Amino acid sequence: MNKCIQIVSLCLLQALATASFACAQSRTPIATFLNLTARDASVRISALGEIETNWDVGETAMILESLRFSRDARTRATLREFLTRQTGTDEPKDLQAWYRWLWNQNVKLHPDYAEFKQKLYSRIDPSFAEYFSNDYDASIRLDEVRWGGVRRDGIPPLKNPETVPADQANYLADSDIVFGVEFGGEARAYPKRILAWHEMVKDVVGGQSINGVYCTLCGSMIVYDTKIGDKHFELGTSGFLYRSNKLMYDHETKSMWSTISGSPVIGPLVGEDLTLKPLYVVTTTWGEWKLRHPNTDVLTLNTGHRRDYGEGVAYRKYFATDRLMFTVPKLDRRLKNKDSVFTLRIDEEKPIAISVDFLRSNTIYHHKAENLELVVLTDSGGANRAYESGGLRFKLWIDDRAIETTDGEQFAVTEDALVSRQKKKRTLKRLPAHRAFWFGWYAAHPDTELIK
Repeated sequence: MNKCIQIVSLCLLQALATASFACAQSRTPIATFLNLTARDASVRISALGEIETNWDVGETAMILESLRFSRDARTRATLREFLTRQTGTDEPKDLQAWYRWLWNQNVKLHPDYAEFKQKLYSRIDPSFAEYFSNDYDASIRLDEVRWGGVRRDGIPPLKNPETVPADQANYLADSDIVFGVEFGGEARAYPKRILAWHEMVKDVVGGQSINGVYCTLCGSMIVYDTKIGDKHFELGTSGFLYRSNKLMYDHETKSMWSTISGSPVIGPLVGEDLTLKPLYVVTTTWGEWKLRHPNTDVLTLNTGHRRDYGEGVAYRKYFATDRLMFTVPKLDRRLKNKDSVFTLRIDEEKPIAISVDFLRSNTIYHHKAENLELVVLTDSGGANRAYESGGLRFKLWIDDRAIETTDGEQFAVTEDALVSRQKKKRTLKRLPAHRAFWFGWYAAHPDTELIK
């Protein structure tokens, strides 16, 4: 009897293995999806027929990516009709809408989807092949990784850029927006009008090696320490986006890193428990920054690249509307898409976003996050900075350079801390925070706490 049971069990296992193999074999090979972009119409038609025979909704992403690169308007229309028929939905009206539909479905992607991306995008830039592999882990959905329209470092980072003292920066108006940092007693300003064309600056300020990453699409400037422990990470612009936020890559392993979290999300480094440390940065005007920091340096226009660095020139049309260039899975209408929020980098598990408009009306704003009490200060120039409050309550600004507690103790407002004028050893440290467009922050942190 036992022997019969063993034989039956073996037969069942063999049948299941055969069924699984047959199922795997029935998946359309990725070469067929790549043929959707072929010049020969007969090749495209044949490919679509084969895809229809073995259709699976997890292959929608490959259709959409092929659709973007199709040279023929009739083929694009045919692919849209095909998707409508196969998915049973007629809601999406354009490519962006199709992506939103897909990202809100719980689908299992084609087992060779990473290889498909590798082969498709390496046609544009051979170096893109280094980002994708079936052997790589990913902590984000691969179908949400979209090409931004440029090659690797096609938006060229600035490395150790040329700077001048403030009194020599004749090209800047006091109203121009800058991103300011101060480390080791050295202050530096990075004009938005320059970084909008480069999106990344690699620099050393006061002995601190930094990576400043400005994502024009999501309106965020984040400054990171380039080291984790003793390991230096040389980062660049990958050419790809995740939820409308640029992805970086490291030169050594070609892993892709999230700009907003500072962690690798695709490639060999995923799972290595690596996160770049966010540093202080403030978004302010040139006039306000140099008033606070008269000895500051600032970038010159001599970047080594030919660009129109006029204020507001780069991405003028994008900034002029509330529309997105690259869609995201969900939007939150509590604020407009491109309303600015001040985001606190205290606990990635419980993110906080505060409306910049709210802070303009509440220039001293106290908040408690878990066990941390903090205060967000907004000066007369509109710049936001967050500090630990140590349980103190602040009531008023003093000449825009200091604040006073309800007990009358005065604190100087510096870039790295609030420093008591009465008790010299009492300091309240600065907290990492930065601005972002609401849609971009919400896309990365849909569970964020919004204060408005």
